[in-house]
Amino acid sequence: MMSRRTTPNTKFQIQRARAAFTAMSLLVVAAGCEYDPSSVGDIGGLESLGSCAGTTATLGFGYNGAVDPPGGTFHTGTSGDDVIVIANGPVTVDAGGGDDLICIGAVADHGTSSPITIVGGPGNDTIIGSSRTVEACFAESITGCDTGSTSAPPTSSGPLSAPHPTMENLSLLWNTVGDANGNSTVTVRYREFGSGTWLTALPLRNVPGGSNEGFSWSSRHAGSIFGLRPGTSYVVEAQLVDPDGPNDVRTITATTRAVPAAMPGAPIRAATPSSLSSVLGTAQPGDVIELGSGSYSGFSINRSGTPGRPIVVRGLPGAAVNGEIGVFGRSDIHIENLTVNGRIRFNGSDNMSITGNTVNAAAGLGGHGIITFTRAEDSYIADNTINGLTVWQESSLGASGDNIGEGILVAGPGHVIEHNRVRAMRDGISFAEDSGAVDQFSIDVLRNDISEAGDDGVEADFCSHNCRVIDNRLTNTFVAFSAQPSLGGPTYFVRNTAFNVGHVAFKLYRGSQGDVLLHNTVVKGGDAFGIYAGRTVSELYMRNNLLIGGPGDSFNGFSNGSGRVFAVADLDAGSADVDFDGLGSTTGAFSGRFGSVQFNSFAQFRANTTENNATQVTLDVFAAPPPIPIDATTLFSPRDLRLASSSAAINAGTPLPNINESAAGAPDLGAIERGATPPAYGPR
Repeated sequence: MMSRRTTPNTKFQIQRARAAFTAMSLLVVAAGCEYDPSSVGDIGGLESLGSCAGTTATLGFGYNGAVDPPGGTFHTGTSGDDVIVIANGPVTVDAGGGDDLICIGAVADHGTSSPITIVGGPGNDTIIGSSRTVEACFAESITGCDTGSTSAPPTSSGPLSAPHPTMENLSLLWNTVGDANGNSTVTVRYREFGSGTWLTALPLRNVPGGSNEGFSWSSRHAGSIFGLRPGTSYVVEAQLVDPDGPNDVRTITATTRAVPAAMPGAPIRAATPSSLSSVLGTAQPGDVIELGSGSYSGFSINRSGTPGRPIVVRGLPGAAVNGEIGVFGRSDIHIENLTVNGRIRFNGSDNMSITGNTVNAAAGLGGHGIITFTRAEDSYIADNTINGLTVWQESSLGASGDNIGEGILVAGPGHVIEHNRVRAMRDGISFAEDSGAVDQFSIDVLRNDISEAGDDGVEADFCSHNCRVIDNRLTNTFVAFSAQPSLGGPTYFVRNTAFNVGHVAFKLYRGSQGDVLLHNTVVKGGDAFGIYAGRTVSELYMRNNLLIGGPGDSFNGFSNGSGRVFAVADLDAGSADVDFDGLGSTTGAFSGRFGSVQFNSFAQFRANTTENNATQVTLDVFAAPPPIPIDATTLFSPRDLRLASSSAAINAGTPLPNINESAAGAPDLGAIERGATPPAYGPR
């Protein structure tokens, strides 16, 4: 029986504001073995936290039957060792990883109306001090559970959310607890607000909780709705079905962002090289500052606009800035139509719009183009031309090559990067990595034209969920697309083309989990689809891709393989869902590795892997067959990768709602449906 006395040594107060609950990235539930129920306020949950078996509690829930904090009655622990104290139900606690200590408090309201369910994750968990039977325990190892079970617990679900909408896409996130066998599914339909016509989206991905590279995430269903109209409200309905029960339905309304624009009727303030500093210093929300023809030194913008009333800094013909344009910790700033011989940096600034500029990188400023090194939110970076300093030659290739500069670099959620032309950079478009990667989700990389990237064309690393790389054209890159790693996912790569890739088309390294590859077209030397990670690639989903390789080589110490069609020895085949792809090699062989499965013919590939509906292809699938780019250091021009009328790739795909429903009949393989107009890559 747990003691209810409270002393200064066993009790401490947790911040009472509801905002604290919302801000917590992991709101594991439970509360004290030693606590004072009378101290509970009307917001419930984490109000008073004590100790468990003499160890200070790290996570608490359920004081005196109080109302849950936002997130409902289920919560998830961290990947480490937690001290969890549960005062009362109803609640489901997924303890997460580590060796967890779980105390059940003694309060009056422990009847059948307030059940407590414990889900133990990896590690050895211990439950002590319960004054009654816990309704259910599910775990690999739980000591002290009154009613143990090795069967799957029922799934508990929290609220459906759509964090940081972009102009064209919605990110959906639905946290769940208890689906230990991973067999629950979530289907999604949506309609424009006011319309009675429902449309079907892709099902959400079932993302198991996990941790990697210092980041952790809870179990969830996550996914996107694609191709929406800017500034429009949508009704979204998600239906969860779990054979183990219970089922659930959530409905929300979410609104896409409008494309940023100056305030209607905004006052125009003229600036010259001599007056710009004074004009900027007195700028007010809503002002449009026009830089006349002339040469301007680098400058900072130290004032903020407001939503709907941005401060716009706009260049007129002949206006050129020599140096850095800096915006630090500001919001609602637009930078338009300038020539910048240097870089644009917007560290920690939200709601930025950077459009129509030409940025010529400078070595003294790191060779970068448009960047934020710290977390920012909801920027719009579009229609810019960014010219770097990296020379396309063998010594420039790879992470240690003689290359310089990030073309566009972002950190944080909600960014839209579209219709830019980026060339001669280390990485064309990239996300922050490791400790700099903060809240990287709901990011769109759309219809950009990228070439001569010494390392990665698009580096979508450390994406938490719902990063979308769609309709981009890449030519002459060492790596085409990187997810190193994805943190549970999904990270989407959809309808992209890549021609002449020196190393790998998809760098799913560092234990990447949850990558989704749909309708991409790749033509390269070496292995058509090769991943040489040395670590497990898990939860990989692939459909309708068109991947062609050829004779291999090594460049600056990195091999691109021997011309195999699929070479992923580190694939977790048990969690992979890979099918309906078109693969081929100009070597004439059809061989490779699919996880532990070695195959040496197309028939073996279809029979012994999940690719039961694969198609064997050659370069003749294209209306204008390109050469196989054996020498990756050749400076190729972009290639037309539309399909021939007799192509084996036509009608060889599988239907995907919200992705290829416009196809006449079965969809084609690759990025460009036969008869469709290719995207407008680069600036409009």
